[in-house]
Amino acid sequence: MPSASQTPGRLNLFNFKNFDVLLDYAHNPAGLRALQNLITNMDSTIKVGIIAGIGDRRDDDTREVGQIACEMFDEIIIRQDKHLRGKTETELIDMLKEGIYSVDPKKPVKVIPSEKEAIDYAIHHVQPGALIVLCSDVVPDALEQVQRYKEEEAKELYEFPKAGVPDPAV
Repeated sequence: MPSASQTPGRLNLFNFKNFDVLLDYAHNPAGLRALQNLITNMDSTIKVGIIAGIGDRRDDDTREVGQIACEMFDEIIIRQDKHLRGKTETELIDMLKEGIYSVDPKKPVKVIPSEKEAIDYAIHHVQPGALIVLCSDVVPDALEQVQRYKEEEAKELYEFPKAGVPDPAV
């Protein structure tokens, strides 16, 4: 059974009171398709995906990641990997958007380059019953951040979603 301690970054599911977060390292079309097969059968009111393009992949693969994400998610947040691996941030974002909009030109897409800020935004703007799927670059940092939110919820320090959190989107 996947868990954050046994298999960090592989199907790590966190059940919050009013929503769920699934963290996975999926970063190519095959990985995203496998994730798509899993979440298709997961119960949620809305599926929000946090994705990124990787610079040392073929351009067509990056566009395909956008296409698959568009099929999987009701809303998409594009973030950036820590290391762009040979492409610019703008190139990767544009290719992902190309893929997304080739499937659905009206798909809600938000660009939040920082993974940490993208996670914060998704959690603070979550709808009840949602599934947030985080395709993470720096798994230990993302796990720590999500686990911190779980601890805060357990202590009942936070009510989600939180009004008034600034929108870091660019």
